[in-house]
Amino acid sequence: MSVGAALVCAGMAAWLMSDRRTSGRRARLLCAGGGVTGPGPPVWDGARRVLRAPRRLPGEWWSLAAGALVALLGTSVVPLVVGALGVPLVRRTLRVRAARRTREARAEAVIALCGTLAGEVRAGRQPGEALLCAARDSDGLGEAREMVLAAARFGGDVPGALTEAARTPGADGLLGLAACWRVAVDGGAGLAAGLDRLEGALRAERDQRAEVRAQLAGARSTAVLLAGLPVLGLLLGTALGADPLHVVLHTAPGLACLLAGGALEAAGLWWALRIVRGAEAR
Repeated sequence: MSVGAALVCAGMAAWLMSDRRTSGRRARLLCAGGGVTGPGPPVWDGARRVLRAPRRLPGEWWSLAAGALVALLGTSVVPLVVGALGVPLVRRTLRVRAARRTREARAEAVIALCGTLAGEVRAGRQPGEALLCAARDSDGLGEAREMVLAAARFGGDVPGALTEAARTPGADGLLGLAACWRVAVDGGAGLAAGLDRLEGALRAERDQRAEVRAQLAGARSTAVLLAGLPVLGLLLGTALGADPLHVVLHTAPGLACLLAGGALEAAGLWWALRIVRGAEAR
């Protein structure tokens, strides 16, 4: 009964929020149109449009959906609470993964910028003009792009601007570009040759990280697979005619085993993934 009441309350809250947004939208239309609104689309057309529109549930809310499903199957509110508590953890994991993809994409853009800049210098352009041309369609400079280009256009401190831009995650290669620029301008060394060596070093470092990640993929997959074995055990128990959800969720020994097993499972998974991340960082 408690699970059903919780689901009914959640549905009522969603309906009230939707009705409030609809009322607010209608009020804005009244104010914009001088107090006159049209009859609006037919109900069936609106429903058909809603069903046809692609909707995707954010990744972190799948934890709550899974908890609600297990709560219905086990007639207990405990899985619903656990699923709600898992939402911020899943959200943080997704953000970390997105940040890593952004960092890798920026590092790749820095490598491409070094190669393009070397080609422009080798074609006979001056360093400042070459940087303006190379960075025109590149995302390697990130948010500091305008600052670096202004320094290159008006004869400012380009190495200092590149050093400032290198603070962005994934743009560490700009420190090497700043060093090459400083040596080429102050010491008269060839900028193109230095950029070629820098590009090669950055590519070698990227390939090494990819190789390490590929070698550790097996260990990461094994840790995740072992973490999912308790769920497989529950499914096997249900298939054999037992009722493991009732034992785990409605008896004192079952709840104690659930708490102890969940804590040990979380600690083991965290420790295994920490070892993998430490190996990747090296």
